[in-house]
Amino acid sequence: MIMTQRMVRVRGGTLIPALGLGTWRMGECENRRQDEIAALQLGLDVGFSLIDTAEMYGSGVAEQIVGEAIRGRRDEVFLVSKVLPSNSSRKGTINAVERSLKHLNCDHIDLYLLHWPGPYPLEETFEAFERLSDEGKIGRYGVSNFDTDGMEEVFATRRGEGVCVNQVLYNLAQRAAEDELMAWCEMNDVALMAYSPLDQGSILEDSVLNEIANRHGVTAAAVAVAWTMRFPNIVSIPKATAPNHIRACAAAYDIALTEEDLNAINRTFPPPMPGARLSVY
Repeated sequence: MIMTQRMVRVRGGTLIPALGLGTWRMGECENRRQDEIAALQLGLDVGFSLIDTAEMYGSGVAEQIVGEAIRGRRDEVFLVSKVLPSNSSRKGTINAVERSLKHLNCDHIDLYLLHWPGPYPLEETFEAFERLSDEGKIGRYGVSNFDTDGMEEVFATRRGEGVCVNQVLYNLAQRAAEDELMAWCEMNDVALMAYSPLDQGSILEDSVLNEIANRHGVTAAAVAVAWTMRFPNIVSIPKATAPNHIRACAAAYDIALTEEDLNAINRTFPPPMPGARLSVY
């Protein structure tokens, strides 16, 4: 089965696939390389049209794995990568993109993010982003791991209104983004990109989650991913390296969580208290 992607429209009119694949921790073990490449290729086969990576992951090796997986299929993929804060000076950002493009073996990255707040002025980083966009080396740009105050700072910065995505940790067990950030992003047409929606697998043995999954005839992973996608401005990027996990995450599109399901989830995984702070993996 090939899923039909729902798209998320962000400021400026760009459409981003609502479900993609993450690559954090890929490239850290050489003997898993071929399995990781195969997993990404299977993801493309079943309809995952977004792949998220970063120069940090495996010190560039994850980008190389992505590059191998999408060889000959670049036009099927909305490609996301990130610059390390330590490299986010004007010159450093430009050099980082050039390295990433070499690793990915392609000529452009669709969405390029600042991985988390760093030591360089945001205006300097965004100036580099704008130059890279003008040159066609990146499409749109955004940030990652920014809280509401951070996003206010972003939008107060020259060129900051070009930011169209904020990628944050968001899953059933990590719901701090719901306190203020989610509403802020929706109001400003910024997509919230949920990384680690399976909480590295730690939530998948929960009995309530599995009861809900059984009612829908799917896996707990599919329910967890579907839950992160229940609002229209959220993109979810689970990482999966086994074929059954890829297919399980793809099944999230077929799930319509009921009010009963959501109430049960809220009792087991309570919404955040006011003032909850974002976590970072």
